Amino acid sequence: MIDLLDPTNVITRMFNGENYDQLYNYCKDLLKKDPSDMLALQNISLSLIYLKNYEETLVYCDKVLEIKPSDTYALKNKIFALESLKQYDKVLTLCEKLLSLDSKDIWALNSMGISLNELDRHKDAIQYYDTTLVIDPNDVTALMNKAISLSHLGNYQDAINYYDLAQRIDSNLREIPPAKSKLFEKLNLPDDAFLAAQGVLNKDLQKIKSDAKENKCSVFHQFSNDEFKNSNSK
Repeated sequence: MIDLLDPTNVITRMFNGENYDQLYNYCKDLLKKDPSDMLALQNISLSLIYLKNYEETLVYCDKVLEIKPSDTYALKNKIFALESLKQYDKVLTLCEKLLSLDSKDIWALNSMGISLNELDRHKDAIQYYDTTLVIDPNDVTALMNKAISLSHLGNYQDAINYYDLAQRIDSNLREIPPAKSKLFEKLNLPDDAFLAAQGVLNKDLQKIKSDAKENKCSVFHQFSNDEFKNSNSK
């Protein structure tokens, strides 16, 4: 039989119910009884993240890390809070700590890269995304952020290719089509920019442009005609 008053079960119910204020107050009460209660310390940090009280999140993460310096859960919560506070130099230090514990921690590698991007260190950031992609070639976070880094470095075609790889894996990422379109505009390729904005993958761009040339019509008309035919065939 489930003990409904067991702290773990109470915390789970509050979290699943998105009752973050209640979760915060419940953990506060637990900590009055035992200031070193790890369950309470971890979950009060989590509640504070959802309540967007990042400064206080840091306080409780540090209390966990005083007890257990290598606690990855507390380190990641602290990183999230620091990212939200835009303290990216501090994020780098904590990511290095995580990577010393596990050099293949994809979350830490991507967080390192993102903070380096924010610090305008795009070449350094790419190294971390590349490491992630060796571990998991389909990691969308690394693909997307490598594209952002490459774009900042002026490598527009390479950036487009990485956006396209991410788009193939997750076609629901709405930010990719406009990002690709803007990069094609920078390359002075208006037809490609139009097609990219419609969500067309790189592998399909050339066929649509070739068909438009063969049919002696604009790329816009060719795309519209293809879409009309596809909708009628469904």
